[in-house]
Amino acid sequence: MSVNESSLAEHMRLRLQEQLKASSLYVIDESYQHAGHAGANSTGMGTHFRVRIASPLFTGQSRVARHRLVYDALQEFIDQGVHAIAIEIV
Repeated sequence: MSVNESSLAEHMRLRLQEQLKASSLYVIDESYQHAGHAGANSTGMGTHFRVRIASPLFTGQSRVARHRLVYDALQEFIDQGVHAIAIEIV
């Protein structure tokens, strides 16, 4: 998958919506806040994200299991260079 960095957050959002049936979902590119940190690139985009998500699939799941569902859904993006994902279950 070749994704333009400016639309990467949207592609991630669509993937999460499709796989986790989110009832509330925000994907925010916070890469600019990590300039000079490990995994950052020179564009200030596309490496560090925050995901705020609620999903009926989380019901009865531990915190670790909920995070695993998010990471599993986004594995393709991680494999292609997303360095960090901060997950907030809401």
